[in-house]
Amino acid sequence: MNSEVKITKSEASDSHMDQLENTDQRAEEGEVSDLGETMPELTLVDGSGVRRDLPAKLTWQVIVCTVIAACGGLMFGYDIGISGGVTGMDMFLEKFFPEVYVKKHQAKANNYCKFNSQLLQLFTSSLYLAAIVACFIGSICCKKRGRKPTMQIASVFFLVGAILNAAALNIGMLIAGRLCLGAGIGFGNQAVPLFISEIAPARYRGGLNLCFQLLITIGILTANVINYATSKLHPYGWRISLGGAACPALLLLLGSLMIVETPTSLIERGKNEEGLYALKKIRGVDNVDKEYEEISQAVEFSRQIRHPFKNLWKQSGRPQLVCGALIQIFQQFTGISVVMLYAPVLFQTMGLGENASLMSAIMTNTVKPIGTAFAIVVVDRFGRRALLIEAAIQMFISLGAIGVILAVHLHSTNVVAKHYAVLVIVLVCVFLAGFAWSWGPLGWLIPSEIFPIETRSAGFSVAVIMNFVFTFLVAQTFLTMLCHMRAGTFFLYCAMLVVMCLFAIYFLPETKGIPIDEMVERVWKQHWFWKRYHKDQDTGRGGLEIQHA
Repeated sequence: MNSEVKITKSEASDSHMDQLENTDQRAEEGEVSDLGETMPELTLVDGSGVRRDLPAKLTWQVIVCTVIAACGGLMFGYDIGISGGVTGMDMFLEKFFPEVYVKKHQAKANNYCKFNSQLLQLFTSSLYLAAIVACFIGSICCKKRGRKPTMQIASVFFLVGAILNAAALNIGMLIAGRLCLGAGIGFGNQAVPLFISEIAPARYRGGLNLCFQLLITIGILTANVINYATSKLHPYGWRISLGGAACPALLLLLGSLMIVETPTSLIERGKNEEGLYALKKIRGVDNVDKEYEEISQAVEFSRQIRHPFKNLWKQSGRPQLVCGALIQIFQQFTGISVVMLYAPVLFQTMGLGENASLMSAIMTNTVKPIGTAFAIVVVDRFGRRALLIEAAIQMFISLGAIGVILAVHLHSTNVVAKHYAVLVIVLVCVFLAGFAWSWGPLGWLIPSEIFPIETRSAGFSVAVIMNFVFTFLVAQTFLTMLCHMRAGTFFLYCAMLVVMCLFAIYFLPETKGIPIDEMVERVWKQHWFWKRYHKDQDTGRGGLEIQHA
């Protein structure tokens, strides 16, 4: 096999300039260069660092598949938004959490402790317990059955959960519904980002993958609007809100019947001809031999791996595992769950009424889809790291300011002056904007693109599990922390944002425009810190445990 030489026009000698210009023109026309048997294969790299030897168009097939798959994000976002609003409704609290309802309406109740209830927190956080288990099972399902069936399983679980919640007669039935929703989210969040990363052309992978996060934000906004409308429908408005989760589940279930499976998944399961056909279909060109060969070689190597989860802990797998897990953990330590899950509760704590708090939540969550749309436009231009660093600083400032206002102006039993409450809403918007174009969408994008195929499904599942574990911890402890630490809760997350910023600066490599099956060679082996984990290449890809015939 020919060696690979990466060059640009500026680096070429004069004797090869004419040949390079011809090759450049052919690459732009979607042809793979062939300079003869005696010359090394030339991989042209443009100014953005994107390879230009894999012909691909941004086809309608890719766009439609991406939008349908991203409905998994719509399910996730709807549930995040709906649970936060429902827990602030009097009719819901009175039926399932009467002690919280009484505490909420006591004139002298502590502002920071009105909603402190382990059972109420369990209603929110139980979803993530189920998601942790489902994500692990989903990674196996993704590998053995494919990305598409895994998304279908997710939609069925979510549909059942929505029905159970809407029909709930007691707390047990309510929690059972939440567990089903969690299973749906676990399967969906495992399959959807992988699906999109594998069908997207390298040049557009970042923007397309962020459609998942965009629909999460649209789901959250939709849920807040529905909560505002149903809060006035006594006594069953909460049933409509919770039952509405069936709509995005049906969209994903029906839409998944129309989309193609990823070529990687098909080839991985021995369906080579179907994989080649699918690759031609999503790329919009017939000349896909180079990409097909790369996928086939990666799949062939992955088949030799005995234990993908075990190999994640091998020396060469640690950089991806550490970065993938940390970015998901850090996503929760931004304080986003504090703001998203309990925004209406937080606003009510500051003295806003039930309807006013829900309206404020609608206003703040309108910012997130706008921020995520901005990320879709710029992520493949400016890269991942720049957005993460800028947003960490922005969120640090806004969250710190909220903490200061609460520390100075919100005491145990007083009501915060209206202009301070409005200022907090503005600061929440600034915080959400920063999250929406950085740690929110990129927390899903980066782990979905950094793992090699032999550990991709297993590695991504570990990263997602870390997200659910820490989301559960935050959801289960925030109201208690707010009761005991008060404004100090926000300063704790500010400290974490400093750590996250330093991590992005020094330890997170840039993955913009790099083909997904070339991350090891072009990213991890070149990074100043992580390259030390790839020095030993004697046993396959950096020491991976291989099954020999």
